[in-house]
Amino acid sequence: MFCWQCKSVPEKPLYNGGIFKDQAPLTQHRISASSDGSYTPALILQNLDQNTMYCFSIWVKIRGADSTLVTASLMANNNSTYDCVGTVLAKSGCWSFLKGGFILDSPSSVSILYFQGTTDKRINVAIASASVQPFTEQQWRTNQQYIINTERKRAVTIHVSDSHGDRLQGASITIEQISKDFPFGSAIARTILGNLPYQNWFVERFNAAVFENELKWYATEPEQGKVNYTIPDQMLEFVLANQIVARGHNIFWEDPKYNPAWVRDLTGPALKAAVSSRIQSLMSKYKEEFIHWDVSNEMLHFDFYEERLGPDATLHFYKTAHEADPLASLFLNEFNVVETCSDVNTTVDTYIDKIRELERGGSSMNGVGLESHFSKPNLPLMRAILDKLATLKLPIWLTEVDISNKFDKETQAIYLEQVLREGFSHPAVDGIMLWTAIHPNGCYQMCLTDSNLQNLPAGDTVDRLLKEWETGEANGLTDDHGSYSFFAFLGEYRIRVQYGNRTTNSTLSLSQSDETKHFNIQL
Repeated sequence: MFCWQCKSVPEKPLYNGGIFKDQAPLTQHRISASSDGSYTPALILQNLDQNTMYCFSIWVKIRGADSTLVTASLMANNNSTYDCVGTVLAKSGCWSFLKGGFILDSPSSVSILYFQGTTDKRINVAIASASVQPFTEQQWRTNQQYIINTERKRAVTIHVSDSHGDRLQGASITIEQISKDFPFGSAIARTILGNLPYQNWFVERFNAAVFENELKWYATEPEQGKVNYTIPDQMLEFVLANQIVARGHNIFWEDPKYNPAWVRDLTGPALKAAVSSRIQSLMSKYKEEFIHWDVSNEMLHFDFYEERLGPDATLHFYKTAHEADPLASLFLNEFNVVETCSDVNTTVDTYIDKIRELERGGSSMNGVGLESHFSKPNLPLMRAILDKLATLKLPIWLTEVDISNKFDKETQAIYLEQVLREGFSHPAVDGIMLWTAIHPNGCYQMCLTDSNLQNLPAGDTVDRLLKEWETGEANGLTDDHGSYSFFAFLGEYRIRVQYGNRTTNSTLSLSQSDETKHFNIQL
């Protein structure tokens, strides 16, 4: 793993340069459109294929500003332009590492990968240690499966012996997975209450839930002083009765339009008092009930509270939430971090800087929340961003996964599978939540089923992946050493061993480790 810190000297290129392994990359300089004399370095790439995953990396150094966002863009020879395929927040006087990726919609005989600083500054960019590495779809899938096998599964050996310690050959073993370690779930809404078919459908598939809107301030206190938790209480009762973990979403939302109307009218001490009442009421009511809290939702795009209560308002929210429920993990939940790099508000470095700023202020940051509202996924870019976020050493969750409804349902399913496979196969991702709560008029962007709970294409994709990512039931016989070995997804297992007229049942908990799990059973 590359160090992402600014360096005095650029490191060697990844993959020995990839397509540049045996030759220096062809470069050119493009004069900035601002006509201020600044220039943009570029790599000339030849004979790029359609549907190939291209991962690139490069070290950049800037002159002309203390720091600036350097954006990598791609221009293909059919005049198609990919505005952002990677970014880095570069600092003056040292080399910064930029990693990204792209997939072409059509082949290109000559393409230009260029790197430019913020357009309103006269900034020159230097580059070094360039690497572009292509992967076929099959190579990409093989790598994903390798990571799944090493990170999400574990080798197990069961040893069966009699009461004297003698190993028993030919003992019949049945293994059944009864729960999964990896949280995979979906948003739910109040529409699930009293709807037994919907409840059964949900419980059969998911082990995690998040309330779509029912915990938001506008839902629990639409009028000042009239707090009502009846609906979230009933939803929480459902998830707990079915041993489903739940994320708390959200305490505050920085977007003004999603705050109660009466809150938008408050200022100064009155707003401060209302905020304090909200966080104390919510956190005391649900202490230790939710595994996570999205504390200040979408704070990189909006600043409703900091604008009115000062620059430390969000820091205060996190500190207060941690004091109220120290066992809950506190997340920074944002959109357009992993979906794209075109949003200057939420580049990966901007997100990381905000996390570190809150940590320096003394807040307890426990998780990275990536909403993951995708259009067409750029998987090499997604992986590059996840790699960089992983350097925070915090759990990463994809918290609101869906695909834009500008695509037809079959295309949504294809893109959804790409996103889910990339998330599940990344070792730093600790959970995945879909944003597919069912309403009478459909879902936010993407539904898994129709109104009769019959699968749509996206639902078929989810069901197929859930089946693929479980061990299910396995059967076998112990060998001449009295042992039976297998690979299994992490989670809880029920084990039944039969030898002659003797039978025993045991349970096994399988957690992540590089070592084989040895389990002894005596008959």
